[in-house]
Amino acid sequence: MRNDTCIDNGADTMRGTTSARQLLMLVGIACCLALVWWAVDRGADQSPRVAATTSRTPTHAASTAPGGPTSSPESSLAPTPSGGAGSPGGAETPISGLPTIRESRLPREGRATLRLIRAGGPYPYDDDDGIFQNRERILPRRAASYYREYTVETPGSSDRGARRIVGGAAGDRYYTDDHYDSFRQILEGQ
Repeated sequence: MRNDTCIDNGADTMRGTTSARQLLMLVGIACCLALVWWAVDRGADQSPRVAATTSRTPTHAASTAPGGPTSSPESSLAPTPSGGAGSPGGAETPISGLPTIRESRLPREGRATLRLIRAGGPYPYDDDDGIFQNRERILPRRAASYYREYTVETPGSSDRGARRIVGGAAGDRYYTDDHYDSFRQILEGQ
């Protein structure tokens, strides 16, 4: 009788070991899946890569053509990749596919911030000219250090406010007045 009890205890121990192994395998599979998901997501953040210039001298927006993406009457033009006669210096900026806003339609403070960006500073806030990480993923995906952000003063605000200009290394610039919930590409020189 005692011998039967030992066999039964051995079977219970064997079942416990099998359950532990299965649980360990499931945890291992979950970890592998999480690692693959992380690697794929990280790779997507870095493509497509854009050749960034090492110079901090900003370029100006490209010429415009009718029919680009719009969100309002003042944003009825989109930049063209060719940089035509209407663009300052014929410089090119990437087309984002986002709604646009003419520089002349920016608030006065936004135009002042653009002048500071073009001059290379000095900026009124320590956070200005810092890396913008594009966590919201509204702007086109680029390398982690591609975008920089600048404060657009908000009259009556006791802090930096919600308005920003975000600039890309290729000269593309975007305006947000709702703290990164939406962006419009700036058509400079218009």
